[in-house]
Amino acid sequence: MLSKLALRNVMRSARDYLVYFLTMMLVTAIMFAFHSLLFSREIQQLFEMAGIFAVLVGMATFFVVLIVAWLINYMVRFILEKRSREFGIYLLIGMKKKEISRLYMRESLLLGAAAFAGGLALGMLLQQILLAILYSMIMMEYRPRLEWSVGCLVTTAACYGGCYLLALLRCRGKFRRMNIHALMSSQKQNEEIRESHEQAKRWLLPLSCLFLLAFALFLFFFKAWDVTVILGFLLGLVVTIYVFYTGVAAWVICYIRRKGKGIFKGQNLFLLRQFSSKLKTLRFTLGTLTSLFVLALLGCAIALMFNDYQNQTLLDKWPFDVMVFSSDTQDAFQEELEVLNRECGVKEALIYDIRQNGTDTVNAWLYSHLKTFGGAYTSADGSLDREALGRDEIWAYYEHDTYLALSDYNRLREMAGLLPVELEEGEFLLHLKERVWDETGDFTGELEIRVDSGSEEPGDSAEPGSGTAEHSSRLRPAGVYTEPLSQDGHNGADYLLIVSDRTAERMTPYYRLLTANLEGRAPDDLLRKLDALPSKRTSTTPFGGHQENMDMACGTDNIVVYVVANIVRDNLIPEVKFMLSSVIFALVYIGLVFVCVALTVLSVQQLSDSAKYRFRYQVLHQIGLGHREISRVILKQLACFYLCPILFAALISGTMAVYLGWKFNVHTGTHTMAAGYFGLAFLLFLCVYAVYFVVTYVGFLRNALTKA
Repeated sequence: MLSKLALRNVMRSARDYLVYFLTMMLVTAIMFAFHSLLFSREIQQLFEMAGIFAVLVGMATFFVVLIVAWLINYMVRFILEKRSREFGIYLLIGMKKKEISRLYMRESLLLGAAAFAGGLALGMLLQQILLAILYSMIMMEYRPRLEWSVGCLVTTAACYGGCYLLALLRCRGKFRRMNIHALMSSQKQNEEIRESHEQAKRWLLPLSCLFLLAFALFLFFFKAWDVTVILGFLLGLVVTIYVFYTGVAAWVICYIRRKGKGIFKGQNLFLLRQFSSKLKTLRFTLGTLTSLFVLALLGCAIALMFNDYQNQTLLDKWPFDVMVFSSDTQDAFQEELEVLNRECGVKEALIYDIRQNGTDTVNAWLYSHLKTFGGAYTSADGSLDREALGRDEIWAYYEHDTYLALSDYNRLREMAGLLPVELEEGEFLLHLKERVWDETGDFTGELEIRVDSGSEEPGDSAEPGSGTAEHSSRLRPAGVYTEPLSQDGHNGADYLLIVSDRTAERMTPYYRLLTANLEGRAPDDLLRKLDALPSKRTSTTPFGGHQENMDMACGTDNIVVYVVANIVRDNLIPEVKFMLSSVIFALVYIGLVFVCVALTVLSVQQLSDSAKYRFRYQVLHQIGLGHREISRVILKQLACFYLCPILFAALISGTMAVYLGWKFNVHTGTHTMAAGYFGLAFLLFLCVYAVYFVVTYVGFLRNALTKA
């Protein structure tokens, strides 16, 4: 008897709460698909950074489980309240609380199991889509194949089942505390709307707007950010999100009370009363949903930033097939050349020295002018504060300015597919990262570049940092070039000074490089073989990879930094793309689940009201409104309820995304408009939003107009 009743109720619940059922299927599919990437043996074998991917997806799963647990708990309690009268009748006809509790738990478990089974089937399809996208992003060929892992299934089932059981156990306790009167009057209690102190509460709306304005101004113009300030603003932002809806509801109520002109136009009075009542009863829920929307939009915007970076900048970071760093200025790179010739063949190669003359003129200018350092090393007169610089361990630049001979520079330009340049004796060129050039412009006129005139030994023309000596001459600036030239520690860090061959010969070799272009594509294990060569390497850089008896500088890129002694472009680009894809996938994973959860709550609330308040629409029909007019009223009602949280979330997340996008462009050199990242994220979000809205609107019309 109970089994048949449970099965009938499950079928009815699945029909009445179809959006919830489909969302749980989708959440299961998303969790299964992403977990399958965690347990993929091929990914673990292909990439050394598979562990980073596992950590990021694992962290994303933690947040997903929290929000899914909230959704299940919310929906289980919501369905319980909607069916409270039914359960009260069960008590009246003689059923015991334990029997009703077991019945409801059995129904919920059956509904959850059906959604889980459907989600697994959908997850297998989504798994193939995710793998195809991942391999496309890392520029590798993917052949569709089904990957099945016991660990993946167990992890997904544990996350999903744990959330369900916790929610049901909480509801079981609620059953024990309820009686017939409480069950029969539960829905009436939810319908009560208490209006008190609305005149005072309406001031919460302008106060919320003022805080958001202050937040935006501080975000863009305040410089002294620390942990206390950040936490204070975030806490204020969370509070603002929740009190905003109290202020809006109070403002609407006060507007109706003073009989504003707008309430007498069309069905505005009906819509305003409906809107204010929903805000009063669901302001905490709407605040939570707005927070989820903010996180989802912001996460999607950040994911697009990293995707834009790897599409715009990553391919330009390494214009040569192979680069090898050596602190030994006599190194002939025989071992490396043997490996390259044996594995794939060398099309062209160049061995050359990066030189120094004991000065750090360019370093001093950059340390004291770039926004990256935030003025930490700038003295009151605008020069370099060497004492402050000495207190910190900085990996941005080498100890001395880095120089390159014109002949080697033109040979590198030829290997990179660039035209050669000319330079007269007594002149210098500055080759600078385009990202730094965008910030500084041409500052060569402010540099005093001096070199030994030839009367002293190379490297003894000046004390480090002075730029002057008795037998030194000043070079004239001849221009700035910004083409990609692998300036993350190899061809200088951020910059190179180009001088004539004759001038370069009077300088001291600093370190030596091998740059090569290969006959074909590099084998997948070429970088590993170069790293495994026995040589002088005794330590590693702070960012990974090998280092040869001296500290490699890394430049001022802050978002993505990858500094290694050996570079094999065909091996590193997929590896770095995989690392960036890990961040992108984790953010999309969280954002997609958050959006689906939030929209499910909105849809279920509205669909429940469509049947509950069917009488109101029947009254509208009886006073002369046709089905088409009532449909328009319902459309406006749903639009107000749906647009309120998304527009408020868009205002907050859009401000933060523009700021982060601007900072991202500054630190990485991408050129997309800062607002472009959020704009695309918002469009993608609206596509999902529109699907839920259409499904809700169709279901609302069906329920509300059944007897109208």
